[in-house]
Amino acid sequence: MFGIGKRKEEKKTTSCCCATLPEAGSAQEITEIKVLGSGCASCHALMENTQKAVRNMGREEQIRVEYVTELEKIMEYGVMSMPAMVVNGKIASVGRVLRPAEIQGIIDGSCK
Repeated sequence: MFGIGKRKEEKKTTSCCCATLPEAGSAQEITEIKVLGSGCASCHALMENTQKAVRNMGREEQIRVEYVTELEKIMEYGVMSMPAMVVNGKIASVGRVLRPAEIQGIIDGSCK
């Protein structure tokens, strides 16, 4: 009665963006990754890890990696925390420095 003693159902959320990104080999394959940042050490680390992940996959020719530091452009994405990663125009990560393996998982659609 009155919900006393009942547990509230917890929603499990994930920071994974795979559900919103195109799968490898699909018609909308990943062609562009933007790292949004202010120029801090974390932002540079995410950029380096992104370049390393793309290089490790041998996809330098297919995926363009860009570092965006202009505040006006960053604000267009509505990102409130940096570094951030945008894949094909969709936010994939915010406020974290992803490891190259995590970025590869986003690119090939295997992150879970």
